[in-house]
Amino acid sequence: MRQAEISRKTNETDIFVSVNLDGTGRHAMNTGIGFLDHMLDQLSRHSLIDIDVTAKGDLHIDMHHTAEDVGIALGQAIAKALGDKKGIRRYASCDLAMDGTLTRAALDVSGRPFLVWKVDFTRDKVGDMDTELFREWFQAFAMNAGITLHVETFYADNNHHIAESAYKALARALRDAVEIDPRAADRIPSTKGTL
Repeated sequence: MRQAEISRKTNETDIFVSVNLDGTGRHAMNTGIGFLDHMLDQLSRHSLIDIDVTAKGDLHIDMHHTAEDVGIALGQAIAKALGDKKGIRRYASCDLAMDGTLTRAALDVSGRPFLVWKVDFTRDKVGDMDTELFREWFQAFAMNAGITLHVETFYADNNHHIAESAYKALARALRDAVEIDPRAADRIPSTKGTL
């Protein structure tokens, strides 16, 4: 079973995350940030990864620590659930159309974390969440999941769709990349023999 749990407690946040890579997209989110919960719901539903997140953070200061630390903990849980990565497809991408917005997420479950973020917002907030925190979340997630991740929005009709298309594109690409390839289920997908 490709499942994992992560508990992460700092002076700023207290977070619990559980994932099941072979789930159905069942999810329960409680971060204290409504829009982030909505994005994580989309991530779970469209990746078919079961995800539970409970976070208590210093929201009386702002949302930065909670958003970033949720990205860290979720990335760590994904990496732990992947184990040695035997049999995964490894590479995937998704062009995600959402009304007048088009976003691409391309990733490599490489063990070499990297983020390329070409996403521009025209407002400071979506809902009650600062738009600058989306990059922080994706950076934290990619670094801790051990993936190379490129996200680019080519054009957009509104800021809600920019954020949502980025999470949905990530979800669909992640779903394909972590899926077991039946033709190579016993192999690490690398000529090095390890990822």
